[in-house]
Amino acid sequence: MTITRRKFVQGSVSLGAFMSLNAFAGFRYSSGENSSLLVPPAGSVDCHMHLYDDHYPAASGATLLPPNASLEDYRQVQQRLHVRRMVIVTPSTYGTDNRVMLNGLLDAKGDARGVAVVAGTIADKELEELHAAGVRGIRFNLSYGGANLDDLEKLAARVNELGWNVQVVAPGTQLTDLESRLAKLPSRLVIDHMGHVPQPEGVKSDAFAAITRLLDNQRTWVKLSGPYIRSKVGAPSYSDVGQVAQALVKINPERMLWGSDWPHPTAAENKPNDADILDLLYHWAPSEHDRTRILRDNPVSLYGFS
Repeated sequence: MTITRRKFVQGSVSLGAFMSLNAFAGFRYSSGENSSLLVPPAGSVDCHMHLYDDHYPAASGATLLPPNASLEDYRQVQQRLHVRRMVIVTPSTYGTDNRVMLNGLLDAKGDARGVAVVAGTIADKELEELHAAGVRGIRFNLSYGGANLDDLEKLAARVNELGWNVQVVAPGTQLTDLESRLAKLPSRLVIDHMGHVPQPEGVKSDAFAAITRLLDNQRTWVKLSGPYIRSKVGAPSYSDVGQVAQALVKINPERMLWGSDWPHPTAAENKPNDADILDLLYHWAPSEHDRTRILRDNPVSLYGFS
C-alpha cells in the first residue's frame, strides 16, 4: 500500500497526540493520567512524600505496610506536577530505621531533603551524619505509634542546634492536648496534614483553634497535605478540608507548605489524583504570590535548599 507524504505527516501528528495524551499513563499509587493545570515556579518543593522498599524490614508492631514505592515511581508522578524537588519523610513502617529515606536522598542527587525518625539515645555523630546526607528534620508520628513523647523536648533542643525542625503528625484531639508543649519547643515546628482537623467541625474545632494559636509564634509551619484523610465530602473537591486550608492560608501564608503525601499509604484503595490535589491550591491560595510562597519560598528556606 502506498502512503502519501501528507498521510504520513497526518499519521505522525495523530501518533504524537496519542503519545502526549498517554505520556502520564500508568502512574503507581496515583489515579488519573492528567498533568496539573497549575505549573509551580522553578525550584518548588513537594514537602511530603515517602519511599518503601521491602529489602528493609518493617519495625515491630508497624501497622502501615504498603508495597514498594521507589524514587523512580515518584519521579514519574513529579512530571505531572511540574516539580522536581522533594522532602522524603521516613514513614512509621520503619520505626527509627532511616535507610530507605537516606537511599532516596542519595539517588535524588541534591533534589531532596529528608525528615528522619530517631531515638532519644541517638549520638551527636549520627545526627551530624544525617545532616551531611541532607536531613533537616525529625518526625514524631502519634497517629500510627512508635513516637516516644518523653524525648520530644530533649530532641527538639538537640536538632535545633543543627537548624532542623520537629515535625508532628497527630489526631486533632491529641494535637490540642500537646499544644502547650509544642508552643514551648526551642526548634521550629511543622504540623503534618493540616493537623488532622476533624470534620465536620473543621474551622470551628478545638484542633483548628490550637493550630492558629501555634501559628502566632512564627515558629510553626503547616503542611497543606492529605486532604483526603479527614474529608467527609471526598474527591475531587475535598471542600470541607479545603475550608480549613483556605483559612490557614489567610492566617499566615508565609508558614504554609504543600505536600503530595505520595504514595498515599493511608489510602489503601482509590488512590487520589495528585495533579488534581495540586490544582486545589488555586482555591486554597487564590493569590499567585501566596502560591509561590507555599510551593517555593517557604520550603526552600525551611529545608535549606539552595
